[in-house]
Parts: sequence; structure tokens; C-alpha cells
Amino acid sequence: MPSKTLSAQQLDQYKEQGYVVIERFFSAAELAPLLDRCLAIVRGECEVAQDMLVMKDVMVAKGAVNPEKVEMGVAKIQDFHNDAILFEKYSKHPRLLDLVESLLGPDLEVIHTMLINKPPGVDGRHPFHQDLLYFPFRPADWIVATSTALEEVTKENGCLEIIPGSHKGDLMEHGNPEWEHLNVGYFGAKGMDTKEERVYLEMNPGDIVLFHPLLLHGAGRNETPGYRRTILSHYASSRCKYLPGAESVGELRPYRLVRGQSYPDGL
Repeated sequence: MPSKTLSAQQLDQYKEQGYVVIERFFSAAELAPLLDRCLAIVRGECEVAQDMLVMKDVMVAKGAVNPEKVEMGVAKIQDFHNDAILFEKYSKHPRLLDLVESLLGPDLEVIHTMLINKPPGVDGRHPFHQDLLYFPFRPADWIVATSTALEEVTKENGCLEIIPGSHKGDLMEHGNPEWEHLNVGYFGAKGMDTKEERVYLEMNPGDIVLFHPLLLHGAGRNETPGYRRTILSHYASSRCKYLPGAESVGELRPYRLVRGQSYPDGL
């Protein structure tokens, strides 16, 4: 059974590199219901939960690619906070919350949830970006992403690519890169040095990566006939506070307290 908390060495790596990978954190038995639910959703075999967004790949949505199977058209699933299986068995998994708590402290909110179902036969790239762009509250050090491989994740099927240590910089200006097949919701960091050393986070089923919201990361194409399937939750300390005026900007996602308490002036 993997440790419930990050070791001193892992905490040092997270502090210096902005990420840490823990191998075999989830067992095959723990992954099975998550993968089954993912497949049922992308294949249209079940009703989706309230607020869940099943997103087609942009090439499929625009008719540039006609997928042979329904699941080949789905790129990701956003906001599964109302799905009892995914939310309860992943985002609220006690051992995962223990791990996050070792970084953020005891009062935890889930602020974003997502499944990746990167299909073959499409562009599928995601430009290098910083997740803090999407979160109108601070401090950044009180936010973390947890991404777990449901199946094997490789460079060939479009794994995460990161720039170690880039979390020590500021939030960069972002915009849509000039790519032919790009989801307009995919923003890339402007002025990034593409020659910077990147690390490809290849992972086995059950491996998990925790990464900082300022860490530059992206993903390449899926060059295989299979899929790249991962599940992700972002967490924040409930002590985080909104930026001035942020409460009135756009439609903010629902947040769920999953451990400890909430604070009147926090999330």
C-alpha cells in the first residue's frame, strides 16, 4: 500500500520541480470502476450526470474526421462532480485526500474535475499552458492538480509534457496558438521558449502525478491506434481567496468541500 503522505524527498521535488509522480498509487481494483464508468460515458451507454460536459474532439465536431466508433469522437469529459462513481471513488478517495492534504493542509475543496479520453486519428495536441489561468483565486501554492493514469500513458499516445521548475515564474500571458485544428478553449502561454527542456510523463495504470498550477505543461498527438485515458481533480485550500472582482466574472464552476472546513472569506 503506497504512503498516504508525501515523503520529505517528494516534498522537496515538488517544491523544486513543480511536480511529483507516485507509482502504483491506485490498485487495479480501485481503477476498474473508474475506467468502466469512463467507457460507459464515452460510448453513450449511460446518462451523464448534471453539469457534466462530454466534449468532442474539435476535428470531429467540425466534420474533418468521421470517427468509426462513438468513443473515438470524445476528447474529454469536464466536471464530473455530480457523478457518484467518479467523484466518490476518485476525487473523494481518502488516501488521495491524505496525499493532497500533505501539500495544502486539512481544508480541501475540489475545484475542477476532468477525464481525458484522447482518441486516435485526430490532432489532439494541447499547447503548453498554466492551469492557474483558469482559477481566479490565490495563493497559487494552495492549489494542486492530481492526474492518474487509467491505462498506460506514453509519449506515443500523447502523455503530459512538462517544463520542470517553470512553476517558479509568474502567470504568463496566454492566447490561442495559430494551429489549424485547435479547440478555442485551449490557450497556450505566449513567449515560451520552445527549446526549454521538457519531461514526458509516461505512466503506468495507477500512477499519479501531482503538479503546481503554474507549471508549464501540454500534450502531444496520439500516434497510436488506442487511447490516452486519465482522470484528474484539481484541489485548493478552502482558505484561498478570490481575486478582487473575480466573483462577478463569468460562470464559475461549483466547488465541493471534501475535507475539513470552509472559511467565510475563502472559497
